[in-house]
Amino acid sequence: MFLNSRDLVDEAKDYHLMPERRPHLLAFKTRPRCCTSIAGLIYAVGGLNSAGDSLNVVEVFDPIANRWEKCQPMTTARSRVGVAVVNGLLYAIGGYDGQSRLSTVEVYNPETDSWTKVGSMNSKRSAMGTVVLDGQIYVCGGYDGNCSLNSVETYSPETDKWTVVTPMSSNRSAAGVTVFEGRIYVSGGHDGLQIFNTMEYYNHHTATWHPVASMLNKRCRHGAASLGSKMFICGGYDGSAFLSVAEVYNSMADQWYLITPMNTRRSRVSLVANCGRLYAVGGYDGQSNLNSVEMYDPETNRWTFMAPMVCHEGGVGVGCIPLLTI
Repeated sequence: MFLNSRDLVDEAKDYHLMPERRPHLLAFKTRPRCCTSIAGLIYAVGGLNSAGDSLNVVEVFDPIANRWEKCQPMTTARSRVGVAVVNGLLYAIGGYDGQSRLSTVEVYNPETDSWTKVGSMNSKRSAMGTVVLDGQIYVCGGYDGNCSLNSVETYSPETDKWTVVTPMSSNRSAAGVTVFEGRIYVSGGHDGLQIFNTMEYYNHHTATWHPVASMLNKRCRHGAASLGSKMFICGGYDGSAFLSVAEVYNSMADQWYLITPMNTRRSRVSLVANCGRLYAVGGYDGQSNLNSVEMYDPETNRWTFMAPMVCHEGGVGVGCIPLLTI
């Protein structure tokens, strides 16, 4: 049966005027989707050098030219930093400066190549998950210098204010966090005692967390990203080995499946989607910090090495700014 234009308009009105019903309206027409045809510039922020020192260095990758270039550095050195992109601006959130965990936040404007400080989080944290949903930044979990956290905060760029929302069901540091099908998914991580394979998602309309199928492998310090109708995770550390293993999650079946592993074992890896592909940036292989980058093509199920970073040795935060917003 085909829907006429009036039916489509009515569905669209229901979706926008009754946000509390959106979880029940996730048909193909209303499911949030990423544009896989628009290329973006990938920014690597902070991280570590070969000696393990925190950096304020920033560089940008052009995937079409396969080239990295240096940008204006941050005002503060930050490793294990959270990164988010809203309206063409890149936010560097929290992290570790080599002495203490940070609550401070600064924002980068690519048009002026400059950084500006904005409102600080309520809690100091590094190794947290950072995502953007409906124009708001969310930070989930992390480590405050004493313990792993289950707390979650959201930031409004319009008001420059952070607000504490419902905490996760588990304390999670170094978890993989991504937005998928209009919800925030948090996978793995550790609480200081054990490493998890569990996953939960946050419904921001009801402010509730819900468990879903666990990953095939327990892991922390892994990369997570959504691309099209699937969610991907790669790399990390399982307590005894540094991982190259990658998995994909199918929400319809609520199941995980293995895909081709990366060419390199990567803990503290950042994963970002861009132009229909995934980029695994940096990390640590158990012996040294990495400046290498791999690209995953879901159509061929293959990982390919790209140009390495020029200013970093792993542990970076990564964000992608679409070219149309610059």
